[in-house]
This record gives sequence, structure tokens and C-alpha cells, in this order.
Amino acid sequence: MTIASAIQKGRSVYVYDEKGRQLTILSGGSKPEDGLVGYTAATVSIRRGSSIYVYDERGRQKSILSAR
Repeated sequence: MTIASAIQKGRSVYVYDEKGRQLTILSGGSKPEDGLVGYTAATVSIRRGSSIYVYDERGRQKSILSAR
């Protein structure tokens, strides 16, 4: 499956495929600076605190990067 869009609504990030089907829901964090950073066809990046968490289309964590 391919990620076609990722949309933040409140504290959650909803990930959809090219047919508009929901693939997963991810936590967008709780601080004002937290949330969706971006997405590609294969990954979604979400900032939480001083880290950026990268997830695949099924919501599995792939890596953690420093946001600094």
C-alpha cells in the first residue's frame, strides 16, 4: 500500500491510501510544537518533543531522528 495523504486532526494523525481508505491513526503529540512534519509514499514523520518519529503505512515505527 502507498500513503497518499496524512492529515492531522487535533492530537491524532490520520493516514490514507490512494483510494481514501484509512491505513492507520498515529499520535501527533501533546505539545504545541508537536505534530505532523510530513509524509512520503512510504513514511509519515511526526515530531514529539525533540525527536521526529518515522512510521510506515501500517503505523510501525521505522526510526527516530533528532529534531534539533
